[in-house]
Amino acid sequence: METERARTDRLGLLLDQFDKAREMAQVRLTGLSDEEYRWEPVPGSWSIRRRGEAATPRAFGPGEWVLDLGAPDIPANEYAEVARQAAGGMSVAKIADDWSVSVERVEQILAHTGAPEPDATLVTTIAWRLGHLHFQFAGGWEWAFGERLQDPKLMVDFSPSAALTLERFWAVIDRWRDSVAAVTDEQLDTVGFSQYPYGSDPDDPFVAVLAGANLEFIHHMAEIALLRDLWRARLTTPG
Repeated sequence: METERARTDRLGLLLDQFDKAREMAQVRLTGLSDEEYRWEPVPGSWSIRRRGEAATPRAFGPGEWVLDLGAPDIPANEYAEVARQAAGGMSVAKIADDWSVSVERVEQILAHTGAPEPDATLVTTIAWRLGHLHFQFAGGWEWAFGERLQDPKLMVDFSPSAALTLERFWAVIDRWRDSVAAVTDEQLDTVGFSQYPYGSDPDDPFVAVLAGANLEFIHHMAEIALLRDLWRARLTTPG
């Protein structure tokens, strides 16, 4: 029996990576309960909350449940990305606009003088991680393959139900994957093929957007996997 050979073209590599990550993530999310989905590892963790109970100033969503979002800033783990953007020729003003911060804030970070204060609310729930990925991939599809009209932050009706969230989430992920599979080499090289309004997509070739989407999916799913491990460990840890 002949073993299927791995694809080596650009799109094939990205699709194979995404498919494997999706397969692993779906297995890892099997059996997710509502309680675990919204479990806060520390008090004040970012999560989904009823609109009237939102504790963060920029929580968003179109319905009763909203996704936490704090005051505009650039997380410390993104400082290297800011430096990369600046080194690649992106203006400080454009970087500031992408991150919804002031030009002065970007200049502080580039000068290594802008370390943020520790903030416990930067810890998140599984609900937050899934909601974050959900609206990004829903918006990513809309602004690359759709009508490019809807605000990504208003496209996902967040839910306290883990089962309903996953059903809706996988449908969005599969639609993204099916559309990406039909992209041509010319479209991969097209700068601005995606006009996603939050970030640098309009300034990047689409192949870079796809690579970034894969990384976004992989790193958030890894964090969700860790949260599931911590959830189980809390039942067996003495004390």
